[in-house]
Amino acid sequence: MLVGGTPAGFTVVSDSHIVVDAPSGAPGPLDVTVTTPGGISSPVTYNRVAAPGI
Repeated sequence: MLVGGTPAGFTVVSDSHIVVDAPSGAPGPLDVTVTTPGGISSPVTYNRVAAPGI
């Protein structure tokens, strides 16, 4: 699992569902890819938002 080119932790929930612990970084669009024994997925764009201020 890569998020913006950075490896990310993840948990497999089912054959079609994973939960990702995205690495920290600046807000903005990131490509997300998943690597399986069958190959690497096409990238999907995810938009990281800034953490809420306190």
